[in-house]
Amino acid sequence: MYVVCVTVHVTPEHIQPFIQATLENARQSRHEPGNARFDVLQAEADPAQFFLYEVYREKDDFARHQMTPHYLRWKEAVAPWMAVPRQGVRHVSLFPEAEGWGVSRET
Repeated sequence: MYVVCVTVHVTPEHIQPFIQATLENARQSRHEPGNARFDVLQAEADPAQFFLYEVYREKDDFARHQMTPHYLRWKEAVAPWMAVPRQGVRHVSLFPEAEGWGVSRET
C-alpha cells in the first residue's frame, strides 16, 4: 500500500470552505479504483490545521489521483486559503499488510 499524509494549515476565515472542498475531494477519491482510504482530520487544538491520510493500492494509483478532475478542482480552490504551503509525506505501508486493507498481494 502507498500512503500519503498531508498536513494543511488554512487561514481561519477559510476553514469552512476548505472543509467543504476537501470533503468533496475525499468522497470522489473514494470512488477511484486505486484508493483504499481517504481520511480528513481536523486538529482539536487548532481548527485551522488539517491532516489528510490517503491510502492507495499502488504508487501509480496516487499519480492517477493527481490527474483527476476532482483533485485538480480541489487543488486550485484551496491554494489561496493556505496559511502556509501544504506538506505531503509519502510512505510505504508496512503494517497492516495488504490483506489487512482488504487487498490481495496480487492487486
